[in-house]
Amino acid sequence: MKLLLLSANTTQSPYPVYPLGLDYIAGIMKPRHEVAILDMNVVGGLDGLEAAVREYGPDVIGLSVRNIDNVDTVATKSFVQGYERIIRVIRGCTKARVVLGGSGFSIFPGELMALLDADFGVVGEGEYLGPLLDALETGNAAVDLPGIVCKGGSVRVPVPWPGSVKRELRPTDARLRFYLERGGMLNLQTKRGCPFGCIYCTYPHIEGHQLRLNPPDEVAKEARELQEMGARYLFITDSAFNADYIHSLAVARAFRRQGLTIPWGAFFAPTCPPEGYYRALAEAGLTHVEFGTETLCDNQLKKYGKPFDRKDLVAAQESAHQAGVHIAHYLLLGGPGEDAQTLEETLDHMEKMEKAAFFIFCGIRIFPHTRLYTLARKEGQIMPDQNLLTPVFYRSKGIGTEEIIAQIQRRARGRMNWVYGDGGEKAERVVSRLHAHGHPGPLWELLLR
Repeated sequence: MKLLLLSANTTQSPYPVYPLGLDYIAGIMKPRHEVAILDMNVVGGLDGLEAAVREYGPDVIGLSVRNIDNVDTVATKSFVQGYERIIRVIRGCTKARVVLGGSGFSIFPGELMALLDADFGVVGEGEYLGPLLDALETGNAAVDLPGIVCKGGSVRVPVPWPGSVKRELRPTDARLRFYLERGGMLNLQTKRGCPFGCIYCTYPHIEGHQLRLNPPDEVAKEARELQEMGARYLFITDSAFNADYIHSLAVARAFRRQGLTIPWGAFFAPTCPPEGYYRALAEAGLTHVEFGTETLCDNQLKKYGKPFDRKDLVAAQESAHQAGVHIAHYLLLGGPGEDAQTLEETLDHMEKMEKAAFFIFCGIRIFPHTRLYTLARKEGQIMPDQNLLTPVFYRSKGIGTEEIIAQIQRRARGRMNWVYGDGGEKAERVVSRLHAHGHPGPLWELLLR
């Protein structure tokens, strides 16, 4: 069958993100099926999309729904209307079956199936699209497969993909050049799944709680291939690169054996690291550590279900600092239990931490399939069967959003390294200009000067 994979994500704040998932789907589909990939960042708007669909003539279109909104309480932006416009164009120019997938779809499968009038959906990992195409090829439209949702059918719970995964790396084309010219940032994955129990996170729902580790030598070979294709920076997309310390160190050693010379970064949990951990990673090219910290108050860390306390966090910060890497902490304030005292504790500790950027978000987006969702229902912040495609944020009873933002602004005066949200349009413009002048990577380290 002729399969067209379409990345609908056009968010470029603070920088565009390469659609890694479609490479994995393409890799598992070939050679049984003919596969083409389109990217809405490159195709030339809706008119370009229509022309490309007509020219290719697909039997099936797989539409990747990555994000539902920008999870920002101050300047909330929904992306759903953009997906609706794409579907209207597709339905107007082809009779191909439409299959929805991606992380955003896996969180809201029922709602998006109905809203976008899709034929099928893949809940969880996209590799399940392969068995669906095999079934359709034999004429079986009433499929009953793991991870597959049919129009009008029941919503399935994601099932971790049991087979191997394979990424297709294509020669440099217009899609790849788009990202190489905007920071030179490409990405790779070293494992799937997340063993942690953070109350707000959707990773375990989408990928499962059990870690599934990719062989380090294969990861390193892929990284070297991306470097040879022109990448100047790699970002590892794991939920937390250090969720398995042994495996992540093995990946770093494999990077060195492969002769990887470009810098790379990843998300980390600020758990207490083994001696010399970040130094070993830095020697293998690590330059950016992005900690999913959320709060610097021990009571709040417990309420958020984090796998570390502030003592662990300080140890991770110090280890990374001694290794000479750039450090950023992402904070989620205003969650369950937040009040003036817990906020002050977090802000006090932020002031004491040197050589670190802080990206501060206020209010936590409520997603289904999380413990925060259950708590919000119990507290009456959301109603049973409420459609959460329209963003709803958890609000602490102990302190209001306006007061949190006011306190942040008061304490942040003169601190370039304290940023509310992702920096917004201003940050996007600055990063875009720097990328255009040849500077690679995420560039938030400039806030530390």
